[in-house]
Amino acid sequence: MNPAPEFPKTEITNGIVRVMLYLPDAKAGFYRGTRFDWAGVVGSLKYAGHEFYPQWFQRTDPNVRDFIYKGAEIAASPCTAITGPSEEFMASSHALGYEEANPGETFVKIGVGALRKPDDAGYDRFRLYDIVDGGIWTVSMRANQVEFGQELPDLGAGYGYIYRKTVALADSKPRMILKHSLRNTGKKIIEGSVYNHNFLYLDHQSPGPDFVIELPFEIELVQPLDNNLVAVRGNKINYLKTLAGEDRAQAFIGGYGADWRDYDIRIENRKLGAGLRITCNRPLSRMYLWSIRAPLSVEPFIDMHIRPGDTFSWKITYDFYSL
Repeated sequence: MNPAPEFPKTEITNGIVRVMLYLPDAKAGFYRGTRFDWAGVVGSLKYAGHEFYPQWFQRTDPNVRDFIYKGAEIAASPCTAITGPSEEFMASSHALGYEEANPGETFVKIGVGALRKPDDAGYDRFRLYDIVDGGIWTVSMRANQVEFGQELPDLGAGYGYIYRKTVALADSKPRMILKHSLRNTGKKIIEGSVYNHNFLYLDHQSPGPDFVIELPFEIELVQPLDNNLVAVRGNKINYLKTLAGEDRAQAFIGGYGADWRDYDIRIENRKLGAGLRITCNRPLSRMYLWSIRAPLSVEPFIDMHIRPGDTFSWKITYDFYSL
């Protein structure tokens, strides 16, 4: 058996929380897909004896579109095989400049680079596109934080940017902070959204009755959840059984308002005695729940409208705690 590849990575700690981060690398990186942001990929986060973001899939398979079950294993595609609080930038339901581009021309995926449009087919986030220009990446490390930077020039489609993302651990607190800034250096407005997939897989425990999701508003389901798997009670989502096999509990969640304080998510596991709280300084524009027998993902979206020359910033805070 061949040994597992050693991907470029680094660790940060504040003495309370320890985080392993994969580094962006076009040739040897852990994640080289064209869906998620390459900056700040969390491969492990340990606090109080618990592991919050272990790898939820067993292998990467280029012949898989999204992910598939193979017995006890889960095989993920190159575009889905990522871990931790992973972010994806979207422009409506596609990517920046995709609809305007002709086959052979480029479009932009923030956090990845300029990609080639191969044909007239619609944009598919699970498709692995050729990277024409991955921009210039920089990484600055300290004991308790890593700053990632990517600068992508405008290649003629009207989109260019300077992106900064810092993964930092607060002093003397079980807290991780994701700080972002995105400056529009192109000629066109950057309009779209960014969401965090949050592949929570706490101590490798499948979503089930020990978990509860709590939000600061009365939950309204945009689409129904499987009544045999989960139940919504006021501002809480409870699992009625442990997800197994090919169970999938997923739905768009409504009920939030325009106040940024509605971006406040608590996920607790009563059996493990551990939880986390996710907050942001920007208001929600959408929210989605996606959970299978491995990760439990609450996916909050925020909207962006960045004029040429302007900079948009946002901050997501993760507080970890024991019950």
